[in-house]
Formats: sequence, C-alpha cells, structure tokens
Amino acid sequence: MSRVSSGSLLVKRGSIVTPEGIFRADVRVVDGRIVALGEDLSPVDVDEVLDASGLLVFPGLVDEHVHMREPGLEYKDDFTHGTMAAAAGGVTTVIEQPNTLPPVDEPHKLVSKAGLLKDKAYVDFALYGVLHDTNTHLMEDLISAGAVGFKVFLGPTTGNIPPPSEGSLYEILSKSSRLGVTVAFHAEDHQLVSYFTNLVKSSGRLDPQAHEDARPPIAEELAVMKLILMSRRTGGRVHILHMSSREGVELLREALRDGVNVTGETCPHYLTFSSDDYPKYGTLIKVNPPIRSNPHREALLKAVNDGVISALGSDHAPHTKEEKTRSVWDAAAGFPNVQTFLPVILDMALRGLIRLTAIPKLASENPAKYFGLWPRKGSVRVGSDGDLVIVDPNGKTLVSEEWLHYKHKVTPYLGWELRGEIKYVVLRGHVIVRNGKLVATEPKGMWIKKGSS
Repeated sequence: MSRVSSGSLLVKRGSIVTPEGIFRADVRVVDGRIVALGEDLSPVDVDEVLDASGLLVFPGLVDEHVHMREPGLEYKDDFTHGTMAAAAGGVTTVIEQPNTLPPVDEPHKLVSKAGLLKDKAYVDFALYGVLHDTNTHLMEDLISAGAVGFKVFLGPTTGNIPPPSEGSLYEILSKSSRLGVTVAFHAEDHQLVSYFTNLVKSSGRLDPQAHEDARPPIAEELAVMKLILMSRRTGGRVHILHMSSREGVELLREALRDGVNVTGETCPHYLTFSSDDYPKYGTLIKVNPPIRSNPHREALLKAVNDGVISALGSDHAPHTKEEKTRSVWDAAAGFPNVQTFLPVILDMALRGLIRLTAIPKLASENPAKYFGLWPRKGSVRVGSDGDLVIVDPNGKTLVSEEWLHYKHKVTPYLGWELRGEIKYVVLRGHVIVRNGKLVATEPKGMWIKKGSS
C-alpha cells in the first residue's frame, strides 16, 4: 500500500501550545523528526506544507493508560481498532497495560506481545510489565526486554493476577528506586472493597450508584497512604493511576510537599461526570475506581489546575454493549476513552475549566517523562519525533457512531458536542488524520522502548 506521506513536511503559521505558553511558529519535520522551529521557514526537504493559520498545534498525546484488549480479549476490542481510534483522537503514542490474556509478567510474553501488535499499530506504542508476588525477580529482565514501566494491581483484575503482599510491594519499590523505573498502581485496598461490596450487596441494592458505595473513598485513601509510606521509606517511584477521591488527592498533596517520589494521574471521566449522572447513564459510567460526588470531582479539578495531579490518561477500557448493560453487580467496569481523550479535555480548556497550556504537560510531556520516552515523545522541540495534533479551537466535534473507530461504540460521551475540532494528526511526519478524517491506509506505528532515540 502507498504511504500517506513521506515523513517530511512543514506546518506553517500555526500557534504552538506548550506548557510555557502559546507562540506562533512554523514546524519543519524531516525523516520523522522535528528539525526546525521558527518564523517563515522555507519548505526545503519536505514534500507537503500544511497551512495551520488560525489553528493550535499540540504535541501528539502520549496516553499512558490504555487497555487495548489484545491478546485474549479481542471480542471487546483489538489493537487495530484501538489504535485507529487513538489516531483519530490525536493520541500518537499509547502505553499499553499488561493485564491481557496472558498477562505480561515474563520477558518472553512482553516480546511476544510486541511482535503480535507491531503490524497492527496505527500509532506508536510502548508496553508495561505487570508485577505480582511471584515475579519481582524479573524486573530487570522485563526492562531489558522493553518494558517502559510496571503496573501493580492492589486487587483482582483481568488475567487472575494476584495482588502483591506488603513484602513484595516493598521489594518492588526498593528495586524501582535502584533501577530508576516508574511503578504505576491501581490504588484501591482490596480487603476494604470486598467488605463494602458484601455490605452493599447484602442490603439488596441494585441501583447504579450501589457500585460507588461499594468502593468508598477510604479504599483509595488507605491504598494511597500505604504507597506513599512505601515510597517514603524506599525511594521507589510511585505513580498512582485514575485518582478519584478528595482524600487521595490531599494525601498526594502532602506527599509532594514532603518531597516523596510519587505522582498522580486522573482521567477525563472523573472530571466530567459525578454521581449525579448515575440516573441518566447507569452502568455506562461504571468504572473502577468509581465516579464519585461533585465535591470529589471539584477536588480533582483543583488538583489538576494546581499541579498536584500531574498526568492525565484515558483508562481506555472497552467492553461489548451486552457487558455494559447488565445489572449493576454484573456489568463490566470501564468504557472506551482513547478517541475522546483529547476532544474532552480540549473542550474543558476552551470552556475555561483547565488551562489550554496545561494539556501538553498533562497529556504528553509528563507521561513521556514518567516512562522514559521523553524528549523523543511528548514535546514540540527540535530533535523530537514529528508527532503533532493540529486543532481548530472554533470547530466542533460531535461524538457519533460514525466518528468512533471502536469495535463497540459503547460510551457515555455518545451524542456529546464538544468545542474544538481535530483537523490534522501527524505521526513522525506522516499525516494520518486529514480534515478530521483518518486517512492512514496501513499501520505505521512502531514499538518504542524506554530511552530509545
């Protein structure tokens, strides 16, 4: 098949959005890398010129939190559809979670998964390894095999991955400190979740909000407290994913003040939905940890705006319609998010809820830094990959079934009209989205490893 573009192009007259501010400049990409930024650059050594007059230019998003479901769960979604959706949504690098079937807990499984995915990727990808009680001795081998970081689940998850004991957790974070590698956590205390789930179930409740009450804030608070203490004692690099509670955020704020080696992520759905939405959306917004009341949402938004939460991820977790429309206790938790990730946070920025200049830091630069991909990924700077998202702030995005590239278009955002419109997406100099439409005719994604150049 023919290539969409050669990997060399010039973006003219765009407004580049950076964490430091917005400035007018041209961007020249040659052989996949940014080689020049400046005014009135000539189109030397390029095959295409994009006119970005009146448009905003962002670094391609680095989504640190996707479950593409392959291998083993392709009936929910697969890497082809998932990365097509990522491309259409302005995500040019995904960091794929390890709780697949089989789970990525040994080096040969990581290499095998990369081999399976590399010819299906419409965007670049990196891989997590998963850690549990019986494989802590494999951390260095997994890194050597290409893992950019590790995921630890403090409770049950897909793949029957056993949560680590406190001793294993201490060992993991001690090694994290020595190896300089990030360990990302699903931070809910399993024993408390089990206790409250049994309590709420036994009351006979079947309303969608019962799920929220079965996983109360204290479950996250206790897990975050333990992780902060472990990091404080070991120096291990802790990254807490999908933070959902005011209490968890306040613990993170105190830890950062004390210089603990910990960071936090939240997701767009925790910033756009609250428990007031359960009557309308029901189990469509069932996720783990759950969407909570407005005071929690407001605390998360404040933490994003003051830098306490320093990363955003989509937690893309697709399921079938049948799985999402069961009763509250049987419905699957999670929904697809990778394609709406940037459109939703761009809409928030254009409505003044977050700063426009925060998006590159939260959704590109920091995720790339945390997992050893920066400065190749996550920045519009000379030497970085030519991964760009060019958006029209005056346009609109309608989240429709026709626009979505998921296998199963089961999302609570369906029907939403969002401010801002993605016009172009560029992957290493190749235009993969043009005038809002995915035009890539073949997968062009690459497996990216920690510190690769």
